[in-house]
Amino acid sequence: MPIIPISQVQVGDRLGSDVQTALGSLLLQQGRALSERDTEILHAFLISSVDIVRQRLEDQSPDTADETAATAEIKLSSLQQEFLRMERLLKRIMSMVSSGQKLPVLDLRNGLNALIEHMDEYNVLTFYAPPSVGMLDVLVRNSVLCALTSYQLAKWNKFPEKDWLPISMAALLHDIGNVKVDSAILNKPSRLTPEEVQEMRQHTVYGFRMLEGSTSMNQGVWLSALQHHERIDGSGYPMKVKGDKIHPYAKIVAIADMYHAMTSNRNYRKAESPYLVLEELYSGSFGKLEPLYVQTFIERTTQFHIGVFVKLNNGEIGEIVFSDRNNPTRPMVSINGQIVNLGQNRQLFICEVFATK
Repeated sequence: MPIIPISQVQVGDRLGSDVQTALGSLLLQQGRALSERDTEILHAFLISSVDIVRQRLEDQSPDTADETAATAEIKLSSLQQEFLRMERLLKRIMSMVSSGQKLPVLDLRNGLNALIEHMDEYNVLTFYAPPSVGMLDVLVRNSVLCALTSYQLAKWNKFPEKDWLPISMAALLHDIGNVKVDSAILNKPSRLTPEEVQEMRQHTVYGFRMLEGSTSMNQGVWLSALQHHERIDGSGYPMKVKGDKIHPYAKIVAIADMYHAMTSNRNYRKAESPYLVLEELYSGSFGKLEPLYVQTFIERTTQFHIGVFVKLNNGEIGEIVFSDRNNPTRPMVSINGQIVNLGQNRQLFICEVFATK
């Protein structure tokens, strides 16, 4: 395997050995197929050369090329593979129910169980959702991400174990009412008119009506479809209910839905920094979201990130070396050996988190 200068590295090259920082921390793991942002990390950490395995597809026979494609698919983690299967299943099911067919709850539950079996691989901030097969359905992807995060939130907030799967199911189906909304409104690249906003908000009622009365699902699943846009101060929709009138499942789903909506690219705006979104959730928890659930979410998603590599809004890449429990979204970051305290340097913030393993 050749060791080549960074200047000659190409996107798609696979690492033949681990890459470490000057201080001995693991930067990129052996076998990783390099992306554009990986090469950016290598440059930022002044790595001069790397051990590369380069596939020359033009020299391969069709059979060998197929084998390479299969190998590339295997490189996805078990969680990523189940994630794509769950996306395909949910997309098919949403197509079925939009044409009036019955919701196949057992298929959904089996798919969700298969996904949740790999929860130990899931990290809210650094999970990389793999490229979708075919055209990406943003709403479907958001629903699967919400299912994972809501399951995690239910555990972290000490819900009884019997509620973990139903809460995840509630998140998976919270936007199912969108199948009844005009696709031109859902996919509109510009701001909606007041009339279009009202129609879009009806997805909560549509979803509730589709799920209501299902004896094979917890009542909290139906109510989450109706109430995930309600806010505890009564400022939400569609019913403007307050506080304890909002089902606990819906309060969990609301946090997951807001986080993933804001950290994902949409037709009308770009994705925001995960850390900035956590700060916005924190400020939004006063009077809007359940504050205890939000506090737990922020504490648990940020406390395991020592050693994670991040990109700041000034373009620099560094490594988290200390996280203050009182200011978890603004850790200390080492940039080429210099410590930057984001709690003191308020003009700087983390705009991207790199999953390096």
